[in-house]
This record gives sequence, C-alpha cells and structure tokens, in this order.
Amino acid sequence: MKVTQSLVVTGYVSARLEEEKPIFSKQRIDFSPPSAINHLVVCNNQLCMCLGKETLLRIDLGKPDQPNQIELGRKDDARIHKLFLDPSGSHLLISLTSSECLYVNRNSQKMRSLSRWKGHLIESVGWNKHMGSESNTGPILVGTSQGQMYEAEIVVSEDRLFNSSPDQYFKYIYSLEEDGSPAPVCCLEIERSIDARFFVIATTRKRLYQFVGKAPEASEQQVFQPIFNQYADSLPSFQEFPVSLGYSEISFYTSKLRSSPRSFAWMMGNGVLYGTLDYSRLDSLLSDMKVWEYSADTESPRSIVLTQFHFLLLLSDRVKAICTLNGQLVFEDVFPDKFGRLLRMVKDSVAGLIWIYTEKAVFRYHVQKESRDVWQMYMNMGKFDLAKEYCKDRPECLDAVLAKEADHCFQNKKYVESAKYYALTQRYFEEIALKFIEAKQEEALKEFLLKKLKNLKLEDKTQMTLLVSWLTEIYLNWLGMFEGDESKQNQFDATREEFRQFLSSSKIKECLLNNRSTIYDLLASHGNVVDMVFFSVIMQDYERVVAHHCQHDDYSAALEVMSKYQDPSLFYKFSPVLMQHIPKLVVDAWITMRRRLDPKSLIPALVNYSQIGSSEQIGEAIRYLEFCVHDLNVTDQAIHNYLLSLYAKYKPKALLWYLEQAGSDTNHIHYDLKYALRLCAENGHRQACVHIYKTMELYEEAVDLALQMDVDLAKSCADMPEEDEELRKKLWLKIARHVVQEEKDVKKAMVCLSSCNLLKIEDILPFFPDFVTIDHFKEAICSSLQEYNKHIDELKQEMEEATESAKRIREDIQEMRNKYGVVESQEKCASCDFPLLNRPFYLFLCGHMFHSDCLLQEVIPHLSPFKQTRLEELQKKLVTSNQVKSRQRPKEGGEGSHKGQQSRDQIKADIDDIVAAECIYCGELTIKSIDKPFINPQKYEEENNSWL
Repeated sequence: MKVTQSLVVTGYVSARLEEEKPIFSKQRIDFSPPSAINHLVVCNNQLCMCLGKETLLRIDLGKPDQPNQIELGRKDDARIHKLFLDPSGSHLLISLTSSECLYVNRNSQKMRSLSRWKGHLIESVGWNKHMGSESNTGPILVGTSQGQMYEAEIVVSEDRLFNSSPDQYFKYIYSLEEDGSPAPVCCLEIERSIDARFFVIATTRKRLYQFVGKAPEASEQQVFQPIFNQYADSLPSFQEFPVSLGYSEISFYTSKLRSSPRSFAWMMGNGVLYGTLDYSRLDSLLSDMKVWEYSADTESPRSIVLTQFHFLLLLSDRVKAICTLNGQLVFEDVFPDKFGRLLRMVKDSVAGLIWIYTEKAVFRYHVQKESRDVWQMYMNMGKFDLAKEYCKDRPECLDAVLAKEADHCFQNKKYVESAKYYALTQRYFEEIALKFIEAKQEEALKEFLLKKLKNLKLEDKTQMTLLVSWLTEIYLNWLGMFEGDESKQNQFDATREEFRQFLSSSKIKECLLNNRSTIYDLLASHGNVVDMVFFSVIMQDYERVVAHHCQHDDYSAALEVMSKYQDPSLFYKFSPVLMQHIPKLVVDAWITMRRRLDPKSLIPALVNYSQIGSSEQIGEAIRYLEFCVHDLNVTDQAIHNYLLSLYAKYKPKALLWYLEQAGSDTNHIHYDLKYALRLCAENGHRQACVHIYKTMELYEEAVDLALQMDVDLAKSCADMPEEDEELRKKLWLKIARHVVQEEKDVKKAMVCLSSCNLLKIEDILPFFPDFVTIDHFKEAICSSLQEYNKHIDELKQEMEEATESAKRIREDIQEMRNKYGVVESQEKCASCDFPLLNRPFYLFLCGHMFHSDCLLQEVIPHLSPFKQTRLEELQKKLVTSNQVKSRQRPKEGGEGSHKGQQSRDQIKADIDDIVAAECIYCGELTIKSIDKPFINPQKYEEENNSWL
C-alpha cells in the first residue's frame, strides 16, 4: 500500500506505531484426525466432516470439546461423494457414490435414507434460505450428475407414524445440457428479491444459467415448478466459456445473515467470472461482470471463496487472493508438503471464516479489515465517492482522496467543483489560491474561499479576517463590473443578493464587528453607498444609516430607521436636525415611543426649533410637552417649566388653566414657582401672578396685585389664610382702605365690612375722610354694639357654668377622701392567687386586689417607653432614700427627718400614680391591649420551635 507520498503533500504525517495485521491470517486447528479427511462442510458454526469410509464427525464450534460421531454402517462399498449443509447448519445431506442420499438433522443422531432420491448421484443442492426452519428444509432444488434438476422438501418429525421417510416429495423440473448432451449440475443458488421474484443460478462445467420468475401465492409445494415451466420451450439466459476444467464452482458474498448476496465469483475453465448482483434487472441478475484469466503457468484451481473485496483460489499447495477491484494478486500462502495435498476450501457465510482441509489437517483463515486499502484502489480508479466512503474514519486517507478528486476536477476544467474539494483538504492555502488566480477563475476562487471560511473555527480570527476581507473585495469588484450594464442586470441582482447573504452570515458576525472599519473602507472605496447602508444595518450601526439619510436630505427615511429600531440614543442625537424639517412626524414618533424616551433629553431639540420661531414647530413642541405632562404624568421640573414658558409666550389662554390644574399644594406642583412668577411678570400676565402668589402663600402681594385689577379677586385672596385671623384681618383692611381711598365708595366699603366678620366699624373708620357724616355708618355702629352686648352675655354664662363645675369637683374630692374598703383574711391576689395580706397590696374600687409587686409586673409591659423609664428612676430614688435613712438617723422631730419622710412619700405617690392609676383588668390598659397578639412577634419563632 503506497500511501506515504500522497499523504506528505497534504500535511498529514504517517506515524504507525506497529505493523498492521495482515488481511488474511491463517491458523491451524489443533486436531489430529484418526483417519483421512475426505469431505468437510461448515455453516453457522456447525462443522461436519467425513473421516475414512464409515465415520461422520459433527462439531459445534461453540462447544468444540463435545464432538458428535456417527457411523454410516454401510456393508457395501459405497463411499461418501459429497456433503451438503444448509446455511442454518440444521440439515445435512450425504450423497453416496451408490446413487443414494442420506439425511441427518442437527438435533438427531439417526441417519435417514431418502428413498425418493435413490438412483441419482447428487452433485449440488440449492437451499431455500427464505422458507426453511430447523425441522423443515422448505422447497429446495437438487442437481444431479446427469444434468437433471429436481424440486424436493424434507420434513423431520419424531412423532410421525411408523417413522416414515422424511422426504416429502422429489419431482423433476428441468434438465441442463452442454454441447447437446446432459451436463452435471455443479452448483445451485436460490435468491429472492424485494418484489418476491425468485432467481435461480445453476452452473455446469462451462455454462452459467439464470432462471427468473414469481412463485404462485399461497403455494406450499411445487414452488419452483411454475418458474421452470416458463423455459419449457425456450432456453434460459446463460453465460458460456469454451474451456472446461471438468467441474466448476460458484461463490457468493453476503454482508449480513439472511440478506441477499451482493456479488459472485464463478470459477470456470479459463478464469474467474466475477461481478455484482442487481436484483432490479428483469433479464439477468449479473452485473458489472469481469473476467480474471489464469496465467499460463498456473495450475487449475480446486475451489473458490468470495469475500467482500477478494476471491481466494485454492491450488494443490497454496492459496491465492485476488482483489476484485483491480484484479491484482494481493496475497499468496504456500502450504508445506507435510500436510499433504489441499483438498477443498469452504466459507462459513455466517461467521465469515474460511476453512481449508487436507487429508491430515484443517486450517482456518480470519479476514480482518479487508477494506483498509480499498479507498486507494477506488481513488486510482476514479471512483471518489466510494473511496471516501471507505476512509471516513481515517482523515489522512480522506484528505488524499479529496486532493486527488480536486486535481481531477481541475484538470477537467470543473473549476468550481474542484474548489469545493480543495477547500476540504489540508493542501496549502496559498498554492490553491494561486492556481485559481493563474487560471483566471474568480468564481472558483470565491467558492474556495467560502468553503475555507465555512470550515474555519471561531478561534481562527486572523484567517477569518483575511478571508472575509478578500471575499468582500471580490464581491465588490463583481458588483462594479455588472452595475450599469442592462444586459447583466440579472447577474448584478444575483451577486448583490449573494453578497448580502454573505454579510448576514451568523458565523462571521463577530469578525465583521471587529473589522467593520475595514469593510466600511472597502465599501467607500468602491462608492457602494447602498450596500454600505445595508452593512450598517447588519452591524446595528444605525447612527451611520441615519446620518447618511440626513446628509442626503432624506429626513423621512432617517426617521423611519429610527422608528423601526427604536434606539433612544438615535432620537436624542438626530431629533434637533429632524425637527427643523419634519416636526409633526418627529413628534408623532416621540409619542409612539412613549416612556422609552426621556423627555428631558429631548429638550435640546425642542429649544432648537422653538428658537427658529415657526408656528408649526412651536405648536408641535407644545403638543409633545402636553402629552408628557397629561398622558405620561412626567414630573420633571424642566419639562413643566419649559411648557410654562411656551404657554406664557405663545399660548397665554392656556397659561391660567395650566396653573389652576396644577393646584395650589406646593408639594404636588412640578414647576418652579419663582421661575413661573418671573415669567408671568415679564409677559404681563397679572392674573397668573396673583395665582402664583397665592400658591406661594404670599397673600399680601396677591391682594396688592389683585386690587389693581379686580376687588372681587382680592377678596378671594384675602379669605385664603383661614387659620391666621390676624393676617386675614390685615388683608381685608387693605381691601377696605382701597375701596374707601381709591374708589371713594362708602356703600362698597360697607359691603366689605359685611363680607368679613373680622372687621368692625371702628377698624375702617380711620380710612374715611372727615366730611363723611355718621348717617352712612349708623346701621354698622348699631350692629357692632349689638355684637358686643351679645358677647358680654355669653361670657357671663360661661363664668357661671365654671363656678358650678368647680363646686361639684370639690364635693367629689371630699367624698373620695372618706371612701374605704374591707379586706378579708382569706382574700387572694388576683394575679398570683396567693394570700393577699402576706405582702403590701393595692385595693381598687372595682374589687380587684393585687400584691404591689404582682401589679408592678403586670403593668410594666403595657406602659409606654417614657413611663417605663420614669418608673425605673423613681424606684432607684426610693431605694437610695431608704439607704440614706438607714445610715443617718437624726434626732426625732428633726427637720431633716421630716423632709426625708416627705420626699419618700412623694416618690411613693408618684409610683402609685403610674402603677395604680387604674385597675389593670378594668382600666384603659386592658382595652388598649385588645389588638395586641398573645405572643410577642419577636419571640414568635422561639415559641413556635418550642411546640415542635
């Protein structure tokens, strides 16, 4: 196998660590026969051999240590002529020289004579693989030495009455001839196609016959009779060769058990006819036939066996293997003379082993990796598909086949096809590229680069960048050549579509992204603006696309791109330009984007076009700001301030409505009050200023400004500080002074007096001039005096009620001092249920009694943090006071003792006020604790775990 030279070119290195085992390896079986071996057959691991004249030895190769020996028991001189074993190894036929036939089943020790077969010397048996079983051969064909063919069937049943003959029938169907006389039927083979047609191959010494036909349906016997009846009046098709050996043998190769053979090899007089079997043909099963002729010095072979790619010929002292692909002798094995003459070679089609025997020994051939060199043969024959099929798991061989196929296509000027194969090889990239460049085959070069790019890994970034740039340049050159030529418009469109598909490829997306500046430069150098825009879209470089449209004054297209991809950054950058030309469309796009846009970022665009002064642009600005304020509920102060400024300058009627809608609560107003006030003042919107003053709680300024316009407006402003009566009075005095001094209307001043209950006649009298008579104020003065009298009466009544209440309180206090309770000796504490009189205790009017310490423990959890702290301080003071008393014992009646006692009593009283202010069970503490949980939430987990 000469592969090394071709592999070196491709870059692969042949580094076999050990010699490969030969395809055919021989093994001698450790078996010394007691007598000479005359015949041997093997099928399905069942071996049968004839030893001497009388002995039949059967061996199950799965259990070789348990041979089975049967004696023929013949008293005459009959010897075994041939052995026939079916493919399953169940049925053995023994042809005797006395024209008799014996039968032995694998599961039986008894040898049965076939009475119907008597008188015929059996030369061949065609087994029916499709209809047989272990106990039934099914319809089979039998060939005799007189050229006659019979259809027969053997059925074995131990329960049959009187143990009758197993042969069901034995009927004549056809005769074969050679040169006008009967010829022995050397071989028979039965096959069936998918469409239920039967093929029968029969050979004589010089001829190979074929019988084709369908068996009748539901036929149990006479399956082959209808097929052979077709040839009663006409000869079947046959192959004939002039030279005869006096015998012939045919061998078939089957890849799987119970499948149909794929090829055949027929050993005849002057050579071997071999080929494939085609079951789809109607006339002949044989196809692709070739003849391998014997050499002049070659002796006649004795037997033939066919494997997948070889046929083996058995000579008297050696075995030769010839490759069926090229007819070359690839193997020859010479046997020593000590083993004797080689008799025959058989093949176990199930196990795939080849057996050879002499009279003294048995040999076995193993076939290993028969297809390992087949790829090279197919490659040399130009059958590249088959070559690739047989070297899929050998990359170095596959590379050699691809390189050979690529060279073959290149030589035959199939440049594009060769480029596809070159791209799959390991041939040097530069060498292949130069081949196509020198041949001026840009289409093939492009195909080569595309295939190479497809086969690259993502890690090969440098190579990928090179290929992408080169392919881009090729596409742009083609587009430049085809553009403008009407006759090549279809080519131009197809190339552009292919180029765009190339740019859209997901595999090169990262490469294009990292090298987009290079691609942009290539596109710009060719002036290909359309594809530059397309490439920008692929790269999601929408900014470049929009900028391109803006440069060409195609603002609608720019906005369309922005609206399609909805990238906020594009709107922020290009809106100032677009607003100058298509403000309505831009605002519509903004509104469509809703909250995806930040209105504050669009203020530069709004300010830009509002400064130009176009009424359409200003109206669109107001429309978008109103959408932000009312629909999106935007609270940004900048948006509200800008809308307010546009209202103040261009839409004053909406200004006051906007301010009123915003309300007067400064916590919910989103515009700047000071800015709004200045803006309204500059533009002379005094009523709006009054509203802003009121919102800012500058009521004096609001009233002063309102008096310049409308007294009623000033009155509404004066009533706003409802909680500050002094301020309200002051504001109303301003209004009254204005009415009197500015308008000089006494009646109107009296109306003001009646509108505010805080003003009295004496408050506004100083505002009137001296010449005004009292008649104008007579009613007001009388009303004021009546109000004073009424107020004095109310004060008297309140004083009397207070005196009566104080009297009742003094009586209650006196009554409480004399109240007492009786405590029995058996009374118990309501909290701890121990006798009450053991320790200091508290007695409540409701009847509940508590030890002082028990009550303290019950009350503390319900006290506020402040009272708990206060109680702790008092308890500490009481303890300190007791300690001081015990250390210092002044004289009785001393002033220090009296003050200390008084201090301790006060502390105790303060403690009692906190602890015993009310009964813990009947007072407000119990009522307030009704919504508190029984378990403290902070200790809930601890309590919960304690119950688990």
